[in-house]
Amino acid sequence: MQSINTQFELIRQSATVAMADRILALKASGQNIVGLQVGDPDFGTPPAVVDAALKSMQAGLTHYGPSRGYPDLRAAVASKLIRDEGVSYNPASEILITHGGIHAYYLAMQSVLNPGDDVLIPDPSWATHSNMAIMLRGNVIRVPAPAENGFIPHFDSWLKALTPKTRVIVLNYPSNPTGAYPTREYLQKLQDFAAQHNLWIVSDEVYGSLYYEEKPTSAAAIEGAKERTLLVNSLSKSYAMTGWRVGYLAAPAHVIENALKAGQNSITCVAPFIQKAATFALTDPAIQDVTAEMRAAYGRRRQLVLRLSHELESDKVKVIPPQGAFYFFLDLRALNMSSIEMCEKILDEAGVGLVPGSAFGEEGEGFIRMTIAASDEDVEAGFRKIVEWAERQ
Repeated sequence: MQSINTQFELIRQSATVAMADRILALKASGQNIVGLQVGDPDFGTPPAVVDAALKSMQAGLTHYGPSRGYPDLRAAVASKLIRDEGVSYNPASEILITHGGIHAYYLAMQSVLNPGDDVLIPDPSWATHSNMAIMLRGNVIRVPAPAENGFIPHFDSWLKALTPKTRVIVLNYPSNPTGAYPTREYLQKLQDFAAQHNLWIVSDEVYGSLYYEEKPTSAAAIEGAKERTLLVNSLSKSYAMTGWRVGYLAAPAHVIENALKAGQNSITCVAPFIQKAATFALTDPAIQDVTAEMRAAYGRRRQLVLRLSHELESDKVKVIPPQGAFYFFLDLRALNMSSIEMCEKILDEAGVGLVPGSAFGEEGEGFIRMTIAASDEDVEAGFRKIVEWAERQ
């Protein structure tokens, strides 16, 4: 038998996708399941964005497009980064349009990581951050970000994790799955640490516009940080465009040149009509109002869960208010049960789909991730069922 790539033996399939597949099968069999497992907005893409794509297709933009992305889209991204993150990028040389946020992350890592390099990634964090580094033959070192410290690593943990082969720090703030993000002072200290040890910082900021407290600081917004920071973002979460697969990478020009080669040899280009729809989404004032309404809805659901938590007063389900993103990372450690077992039992016995915290790392054990990117009714019904189930244990 021919040999295959053994690197994939180090990678697990996505627990989120696996749970989603199982729930779809249960629903298809007629079971009533409250699905609170996916990170996909329950809102539809704004109709005007769909219309922009349709008009572009009808105008003939159904062939190859520029591999860097259309100039008007790169300019729109640059304007967005100045407006929201306070960071200025040259759209001609420092921005690359990608096939979603995951592709942007892949291009970022492919551009700066050599085989055998060590990558520091907080734990818990989205599994793809570690899996992609492993796929690219990097060595992942998890940096504990315990609940007791607000899911932010104690700063000395970064130093303890550092090795002579460390080349990259990966950040994702607001975090999937916890919604946590650090202070500007913490990021300044981390950027100083990266400069001292000649490290790259790859910052996944796809949830950057979804926050409920003080506005998070972009990793590139710290003075002097741009030269060593690669920003990953997309329109998936903030514009309800997950299926469109359009994102971007902002980075120093010589990094973008590497990323461009990787992009040309992995996807060629992002579909032209999708790029035009993305340009419209980023620049149309009415669409910004629609996205603000989405954010307000997530905020309302967050308050709903916090109110229910106070009302139900469960000692077995500890609720940590998320600062951003659209998840609750519920603490069920009091049950002394693995997070996988909890999710399986809650699905089978209470009919609620969730993601086990262990899918995000060792520090996630005993937690479960519950999305609020679902209807108000599902969020309330699902949370009540979780608490009722826990109280029966």
